[in-house]
Amino acid sequence: MASGQPAPPSGNSAALTQLLIERIDAIGPIRFSEYVAEALYNPDFGFYATGGRAGRRGDFITSAEVGPLFGLCIGRYLDKVWSELGQPSEFVVIEAGAGPGTLARSVLAGAPACLPALRYMAVEISAGQRELHPQGIESVAALPADGAVHVVLANELLDNLPFDIVERTADGWSEVHVDAVDGALVETLLGNKNSSALFPSTSPLGARVPVIDAAREWCDQVVDRVDSGRVLVLDYASPTSVIVEEPEGNWVRTYRANERGVDPLLAAGSQDITTQIPVEQLRSVAGHLLTVRSQAELLGDLGIDELVAEGKTIWAERAHLGDLEAMKARSRVSEAETLLDPDGLGGFIAFEWRVPK
Repeated sequence: MASGQPAPPSGNSAALTQLLIERIDAIGPIRFSEYVAEALYNPDFGFYATGGRAGRRGDFITSAEVGPLFGLCIGRYLDKVWSELGQPSEFVVIEAGAGPGTLARSVLAGAPACLPALRYMAVEISAGQRELHPQGIESVAALPADGAVHVVLANELLDNLPFDIVERTADGWSEVHVDAVDGALVETLLGNKNSSALFPSTSPLGARVPVIDAAREWCDQVVDRVDSGRVLVLDYASPTSVIVEEPEGNWVRTYRANERGVDPLLAAGSQDITTQIPVEQLRSVAGHLLTVRSQAELLGDLGIDELVAEGKTIWAERAHLGDLEAMKARSRVSEAETLLDPDGLGGFIAFEWRVPK
């Protein structure tokens, strides 16, 4: 599990831990995914219900929070799909897991060609974060059940959906559950996953792998929701063969106040909990998987180098003014370096599904 010193107990964390202990005492150990769901999304004590969010003043930084350059690139992506679809008069884009609306704000500010037709819907479960969404978009709590949809975007959403963990034992792959012992939440192994072909049979005893059933089901759902267009999902992901060789703390990550947190079972509800996405577990998603490429490759195809060159030109012309436009242009260089870093955000994986007419 994640390293670090235990966070000071908080009222919400203590309350959620006690609630889970009482549930476990009543029904027995719960699946790890059930614990993650409560720790992140419990309506009273979960991390996102009590103020957890992305941003420099939040708990973690995503590509959208690096600066507006990422949103400019996504705007270019939307223009590309809009053109491919024949420039429909109403172009419906859904951003799932929109957080405080940073990406939506950057897309709108970049004024993409599709803007007059754009109907941008930001889906965010947290009411507090929905209050931060910019004007010009539709802010909703859940994915709309009907109506035309052309594009679904999700940036660092899948790693936040509840996930399970399996461990290689002498009897096969067993599932990690959460139990209660002496007033504390602890791990226990139950059941097995011997029938699954997703886990390498040659893995050493003690090896662990995340199981992202909720993420895979979510992708199935949104691909099915698109009438004609694309689904673009960006997240940190690796082949299972890579994940299984790494310490669990490298791929089960917790964050709080922009720093790595503590063990996921400590301080329930007071820190973000995420996992590396095993690439193979998304290949079974229905629909037409168009590409699996790095974020750096995606942004390169969307012309990030041109945007940086444009920024340099604007800076050269306006540096003597030192105004906001000049400073924004200058920042594109450092933003691009961060977004394209192969050991950081640039190494994230972009999964793209095409939904034909």
